Amino acid sequence: MKTSLLTLSASAIALGTFASAETMTVGLVAPLSGGGAAWGNAMKGALELAVEDINGAGGLEVGGTTYEISIAAYDSHYNPNDAVTAVNRLIYEDEAAFIVGPLGSAPLAALVPVTTENKKITVTGGFTPIAMAEEHPYSFRAVLPTQIYGNPQIAYVVEKLGAKKVGSLFPNDETGQTMANDISTGYEAAGADASAVDYYERGRVDFVPLLTRVIAQGIDTFELDGSPPQTAGLLVRQLRDLGFEGNIVRTGGDATNDILAVAGPEASEGLYVHMEYDGSLDSLAAYETRYIDAYGGTMNAFSPLFYTTINMIFEGMKAAGTVEDSDAIVAEMAKLTDFEGPAGNANWMGQEVWGVMRQQYIPYAIGQVTDGTPTVIATCDLEKCE
Repeated sequence: MKTSLLTLSASAIALGTFASAETMTVGLVAPLSGGGAAWGNAMKGALELAVEDINGAGGLEVGGTTYEISIAAYDSHYNPNDAVTAVNRLIYEDEAAFIVGPLGSAPLAALVPVTTENKKITVTGGFTPIAMAEEHPYSFRAVLPTQIYGNPQIAYVVEKLGAKKVGSLFPNDETGQTMANDISTGYEAAGADASAVDYYERGRVDFVPLLTRVIAQGIDTFELDGSPPQTAGLLVRQLRDLGFEGNIVRTGGDATNDILAVAGPEASEGLYVHMEYDGSLDSLAAYETRYIDAYGGTMNAFSPLFYTTINMIFEGMKAAGTVEDSDAIVAEMAKLTDFEGPAGNANWMGQEVWGVMRQQYIPYAIGQVTDGTPTVIATCDLEKCE
């Protein structure tokens, strides 16, 4: 563990002055620019606010030693190669104690062998089952994947909205293929035809030819899940420009604010969206105010979820009495139940699905956009939405 403050070319933060503290570096690898930037910057903000809390209180006391925390942050550009390069720097140069990220199935699949070999705890947003594989015991996930929330939410869409023929577009990579499989399986299980699927290369902005082909297959519902926030906004706007009048649904991955910003309120009116948690909590309002005061704009819903998981790692370190023994830290994290966070009490789940308990779980909801604001129309658990 390094004992001097690092000067980092990517990003660094160290808050407060510590006369006798050692320095512990925490790493971040996330898309801080491009289509997934809304999620990546939400992760970065979560880490910075968690570190601000600890450093502002005098540091992290573990096993009789106080640590001042610094952050080394790198932009993955939602690209597996860039994510692997960043993780190698975090492990071998920055000596990060743990890593927040990556986001996306493809980046996670590319780098998790490295983090596992080096016993680095990661907090990912990647939806691939690889994140929860038993052979990767240091990989934790802060947000629910489509595999978990998809079926209850999709069943609601099919039953309540009458979806029969569903179309969708997905990125042409590991992330998109994983999401496409989860979404198609969910709709088919609920009794709808979700075979109108096509793929695009990341960075594309003109979807009219692809959407025209999908619409021509007679769809009554379009599923946005799997696309980054800004891309989803483009899809909504171009769908409406093409005259599509059916339901547009976002089954997962908070993107509502960005969709509204890109598509505009008129095209977004009536959009059905996934909501990561109950937005009425006072604790959430306080966190959101703090986030917006610090960064401006709006807050992506991933932020309080990552903030909670990050604090669970710090709590695990304190209970284990070590910042270096990842096995001991993971064992203590497993004991945490009803852990209080901005978005509600968090617990671990996943034993019946993946054989491990490293998936953070907080109840979620379905919203519908009306006059530019999503309103809860159904609350959900692991079994159903109603």
